[in-house]
Amino acid sequence: MEERKIKKQGKREIEIKDIKIMNLKRLYRQEVREGLRRTGIIKHEIVTESDMLHLPGAVKRYLDYAGVTGREKVRNAKIEFTGRIRSKPGDQWMKFSSQQYNFFDNQTRAFYITARKMGMPAGGLHLYKNEQAFMTIKMFNLFTIVDARGEKMNQAETVTLFNDMCFMAPATLIDKNIEWREVDDRTVDANFTNGSLSIKARLYFNEKGELINFISNDRYETTDGKTLLNYPWSTPVKDYREINGSRLATGASTIYHHPGDDFCYGEFNLKDVRYNCI
Repeated sequence: MEERKIKKQGKREIEIKDIKIMNLKRLYRQEVREGLRRTGIIKHEIVTESDMLHLPGAVKRYLDYAGVTGREKVRNAKIEFTGRIRSKPGDQWMKFSSQQYNFFDNQTRAFYITARKMGMPAGGLHLYKNEQAFMTIKMFNLFTIVDARGEKMNQAETVTLFNDMCFMAPATLIDKNIEWREVDDRTVDANFTNGSLSIKARLYFNEKGELINFISNDRYETTDGKTLLNYPWSTPVKDYREINGSRLATGASTIYHHPGDDFCYGEFNLKDVRYNCI
């Protein structure tokens, strides 16, 4: 298997495998095993009120609503969705199921999705690791139909990672790599930095303390992995309920705001979230 090595300043040399010739599910499982091993040895700590002193009021109320205080700080999260997706306006919707792991020590997101396109099985892997990202979609796990990577993809998936933190692992919003600016009582701007990558988003809350929408201008849309177009991206959510002790949104839409029209390309139903897996 071909491998290329990339030097990263101040970090050990890492290896990036050529996933074009590798089974996507096998690579996903490999990344999960590595992340679980790595986060499994991190010291267990509890979220306290002092961890949240620097947060804007709306964010603090949200963490209280979600049930963060007094629970373990989140080292990793396993997240499962079902739903439907499509590539372009006018396309038929495809049902999907997905499983992902996020690891918050060295920010990593591994998202594996299965669906059927025109009746044929398709699988995809989004992997974000060491400030680099790719999205690969294959038919029958053999024929690559989308392979997106590069600087724009790295930035886009940093937005996705931060979106996961906001909705799926709110305890991670105490991270000192997030800079907050209060717009009003129910609106805040966030600047999230991961190494050399930095993205911005605006978060909207309701009177209950729920986070109800997330909008960023730093994400890119692509249908073929070659052309990446920059449009505002939002993820309005609904139906908060308790899952394994945390109060989380269980329904979400993913929307690109095209000039003159909004394109909803995904509808997600949260099935399960588990923190600090071993």
